[in-house]
Amino acid sequence: MLIFAQPEEDASMNRRALLLAATSLTALPQLEALAQAGQGDPVRPLVLLTRPQAGAPAAYQAAELIAQEWRKLGLLVELRPMPNQAHSQVVWNERQRWDATMWQMVGRPERGDPDELVFNLFHSANIATGFNFVGYNNPEYDRLAQAQRVEMDQPRRQQIVREVQEIVNRDQPYAFLVHPVNLQAFNKQVFAEASAVNQAGLGIRNFWNWISLTPTGRQRDIIVNSTEPVKATNPFYISGSPDSWVTDLVWDRMMRVGPDGLPQPWAAETVTQPDPTTIDCVLRAGMTFHDGAPVTVEDVVFSFEAPGMGNESPMYRPFVQNIASVSATDARTVRFKLKNPDAAFRISVLAKLNIVSKATWAPVLADYQNRPQNLESYVEERPIGSGPYRFVRSRVNEEVVLEANPSHWARPKADRWIMRIITNIEATLGAFRRGEINVIADYTGDPDLLKGMARTQSAMIAIREGVDIGFQFVGMNIRRPPFSDPAFRRAMSAAVNREMMAGAAWNGQAVPSNSLVSPALAAWHYPGIERRVPGGNIEGSRRLLQEAGYRIVNGRLHYPSGVRETTPIFQ
Repeated sequence: MLIFAQPEEDASMNRRALLLAATSLTALPQLEALAQAGQGDPVRPLVLLTRPQAGAPAAYQAAELIAQEWRKLGLLVELRPMPNQAHSQVVWNERQRWDATMWQMVGRPERGDPDELVFNLFHSANIATGFNFVGYNNPEYDRLAQAQRVEMDQPRRQQIVREVQEIVNRDQPYAFLVHPVNLQAFNKQVFAEASAVNQAGLGIRNFWNWISLTPTGRQRDIIVNSTEPVKATNPFYISGSPDSWVTDLVWDRMMRVGPDGLPQPWAAETVTQPDPTTIDCVLRAGMTFHDGAPVTVEDVVFSFEAPGMGNESPMYRPFVQNIASVSATDARTVRFKLKNPDAAFRISVLAKLNIVSKATWAPVLADYQNRPQNLESYVEERPIGSGPYRFVRSRVNEEVVLEANPSHWARPKADRWIMRIITNIEATLGAFRRGEINVIADYTGDPDLLKGMARTQSAMIAIREGVDIGFQFVGMNIRRPPFSDPAFRRAMSAAVNREMMAGAAWNGQAVPSNSLVSPALAAWHYPGIERRVPGGNIEGSRRLLQEAGYRIVNGRLHYPSGVRETTPIFQ
């Protein structure tokens, strides 16, 4: 790893670093001319965290492009790859340490309603332990994020969500990069093509497809690829995209987001709302957990109470904060009393939280309340839910195997669901050709390779393509100067060429992003906001820095006059 410093500061810099630094400095004549005495301290070397190239080639290449542009602004930038678990540990649990990080919000069905992203990503209530790990704090934003939650008039709520996107565009707590375009395929000689279910923003990588794909012959397993391993199979914590695929299938929820993006009853037979702050759910009769124990209303009540007990489930705690009480009113009915009306409750709460066994988890919860760790660190030897698939085995960095739950009311058409971890794209395509996998759900390679294969083997391969709900971004740690300065964040975001990134890093399988709401969600997305990045290009970035008082002195970007550098370098 190289920290790009000036030659007089580091005589041992190697030739490649010298050339890169020199290239960066040649791009600075306009700001260099503005150098003057009395400027603030030079900005310290910044560290941009990323996953390793082998594990996330597109994100890693994007990080290289970002670091390259930031160096043109007189910054010393180190690109530091970290293994997945260490990366997550630092970003999620050591929030004071890091400067900036590559990150992603993956597409999940419940993110079809904007509330999960609007409220949880940037509301100040979630700074300490929740999704707001960048530390964004804006009272105006908080007010609107809360307002869209309680606004029951759909057109008015849409307008508020658009106002929220404009505030985020102005403040740039993230440098949004792209919304990936999902390119997926399945073997239509193994599965009836008409049985495949597409979901907007997710494609065929969705719950409904996994229970609906219908085998046509002797091969009765769904065998899907993943480019990254499962990090946790835990109903109170999801660390990444493949974790969520498994969790969706093993645990039931009171509602599910349907293929049309609307919530529909699932473990609840009916969901009614007697008044704006009361919701009654009637539990489906005869439900059992995978160990044969019945699913009771007490299990449901516990499942919604547990995330709010202390800070044992920081990822899910924000979703239950509006619940005033949850109680069983009879042997099959659970009543939710809300503190305020909640326009997104059915999707962002009832269709998100997993139903767990109180007998299994209550002792675990009690034990963890006396530990420094929380429930996110707990590992079940054999996860037990009540969902349409039940857990068989997991081999680290190899595979996860689930089998159809024969007693489930929505028993899958396939016998097993197997996820194979294949990090190499060529190996993925080879495995698909040989029948070792029969669904490509996670493809990050050259789209022409997969599309070309589909053209030459049209009798076997069916292709599905569409913009993802999720997005890729750079999270800038607002706790640490200079990222605490909105003008600096705007300048850093403006320096990013998103169209080039979509083409070069994501092989054209992405669209530029400048919003937490994907264009796949047409009802909520602010049209054209991807073209409204303040500054908009490297020259705009330099102008923003100049207007905010930053100057280049001897090739280094300095803070505005009088500002001292007191933040330690990330180690």
